[in-house]
Amino acid sequence: MSLVERHSLGRVTATDETGLAGFLNVPWDGAVHAWLQDVIVAKRCRRSGIGLQMVATATTAARAAGCEWLHVDFAEEHRDFYFDACGFQPTNAGPIRL
Repeated sequence: MSLVERHSLGRVTATDETGLAGFLNVPWDGAVHAWLQDVIVAKRCRRSGIGLQMVATATTAARAAGCEWLHVDFAEEHRDFYFDACGFQPTNAGPIRL
């Protein structure tokens, strides 16, 4: 089993008539924390609701796996999407640039 498979609840993909429209991975700690990683929607599909549907699917899956928290890090330009559309809440966090 690969490292990704051992530490991932799963991946969410979206397709349209052209092919892959979106992707995200849901890694977790094996207990109560999961997070969204590598969230991407093809340029041709942005603002169509695909990202929101993928996040909703990931949220449902994390809840079903017994997770109590779903985390996401994002660039400032995506703040409205994650906070307003998806329902994430701002928290204090302290990353270190390596």
